[in-house]
Amino acid sequence: MPSIHPDQKTVNFKIVYCGTPLSGKTANLHQIHAKLDPQGRSDLVSLSTAQDRTLFFDFLSVESAAIPGYKTSFHLYTVPGQVTYNATLQLVLRQADGVVFVADSQLDRQRDNVLAFQALEANLRLNGSSLDRLPLVLQYNKRDLPNAAPVEYLEFLLNNRPVPWLSFEADARGGRNILATLNAISQAVLAQFRSQHGKSERQMAAVS
Repeated sequence: MPSIHPDQKTVNFKIVYCGTPLSGKTANLHQIHAKLDPQGRSDLVSLSTAQDRTLFFDFLSVESAAIPGYKTSFHLYTVPGQVTYNATLQLVLRQADGVVFVADSQLDRQRDNVLAFQALEANLRLNGSSLDRLPLVLQYNKRDLPNAAPVEYLEFLLNNRPVPWLSFEADARGGRNILATLNAISQAVLAQFRSQHGKSERQMAAVS
């Protein structure tokens, strides 16, 4: 749930990038950090192993003027995909306002994608939440690789539901659709906030 501080005129939203190991979660945050104006984002905090895998989490804050009179920040987190760090995933997912699931498009990683998605759902349940209540955007990363699975197959595995989630084909290292993914999940999070707290938002604006 968003963190609202009327005295400081700030609203903070938490967006978590999840997915299988090496799917491109950290690469997303690196691209966002590189592409955005330094005045509108924080430094990128990244705790990694020598193998360049996320050990605990990555964090980046992006500012917006989405709510009149308030400084709106989207706090972006990644979490490790390894089963060893499942407790970290559960911890970082607590009070998340939105999720980006970064899928590895390579054909030999599809079982890993499904297992990572199941872990996401299980940890949300343990936190008393679910994807029925939380905005989610799917990102099919590594579309530039020659062994990328057809998008239709990825949709069948991960997005086979009555109302499909929004999905993007991406190349995180090259930057393709990285900001589009961020914009989509940010808009979805704001839309849910307004539907649930519309009256509160008008009150917030009135006292600004």
